Amino acid sequence: MATSQGPTPHSTPESGAPGARPGYPADPADQLARLGRSWVWLLCSALATLVPGVLALVWPDVTLHVLAVLIGLYLLATGVFRFVAVFGRGEAGERVPGLIVAVLFVLGGVLCLRNPLQTIAALSLIVGAVWLVSGIFTLYTAIATKNMPHRGIVMAVAALGIVAGIVVLALPTESARTLTRLLGLWLILLGLAETAVALAWRSALRRAGITGHDASGPAA
Repeated sequence: MATSQGPTPHSTPESGAPGARPGYPADPADQLARLGRSWVWLLCSALATLVPGVLALVWPDVTLHVLAVLIGLYLLATGVFRFVAVFGRGEAGERVPGLIVAVLFVLGGVLCLRNPLQTIAALSLIVGAVWLVSGIFTLYTAIATKNMPHRGIVMAVAALGIVAGIVVLALPTESARTLTRLLGLWLILLGLAETAVALAWRSALRRAGITGHDASGPAA
């Protein structure tokens, strides 16, 4: 799923932390906020979704054990990306849905890795539930957040995640190969949609006059 934070151009990385004093180390929350507002961070999150999908379609004959590990790592990585992106929101109240989604992804990843020999039905339930719930939260955030750039793209990604979750939960899968192809297809679709969100955010940053180093990522 694409990040549900929907950062807005007026919350720019170079705005700095309120009350920050020269010579003092930056607040970790401010560092995470700057990183979470970077379009490069969003793009990396998209790649974390796209790459497992490509691997699943290229090697559809992987065992259920390997598939569970692959999906578990994908969910954990996405959870980390989502957690950092939460800090890119300006208001603390707006961070709650994103934080819930991040925890959901991490929990799903832990469940997949904790017992990689679980059944196909259990793996489908975990992935489908994560996609469905995160899609609903993303849709809510897209509707509720004021001045969100490219709101339509974020809503489309949310709808795609909801549909993906419903399909994975509703369609019975009789083999690891079938499940691998199904998950691989949806991961690629979601990864491409998240890439569109990242590029749209880069465009919003550039229109706001944030270019160069500040538009591409945080300072080293």
